[in-house]
Formats: sequence, structure tokens, C-alpha cells
Amino acid sequence: MKISHESIVEKFGGIIMRENITLACTETGDRNYITTKNKRNNPERIEMMKYSPRLRKHTLHRETK
Repeated sequence: MKISHESIVEKFGGIIMRENITLACTETGDRNYITTKNKRNNPERIEMMKYSPRLRKHTLHRETK
């Protein structure tokens, strides 16, 4: 049985600080990646250079809601 981090935190009464986010390519608009971020350490939106399969090159990907 796989136990997730969220279930452990909820069991012990803590607050979940990690949030799932989607990264979208700024050139094509494709949502290619899903990752997590710490809301306390990074309250602003994340930007990363990631590979875009449609363009076959690395492009800027921004966090979307």
C-alpha cells in the first residue's frame, strides 16, 4: 500500500504546504508538465526552461492555474 505525503500530514494535523501546478509553454500554450511547489517558499508563479515536444526545443514554461 502506497502512502502519500498528504495523508501523513493530514493524519498528524499539519498543513499541506506543497501544491500541484501545471506548466504551460509560452510559445504554443501546450500544458506539457505537472509538478509541485512549496507555497511558502515560492508564492509567485514559477517559470522554467523545459522541453516542448511540439517545437522540439527548450522553451519557457510558466505556471498556470
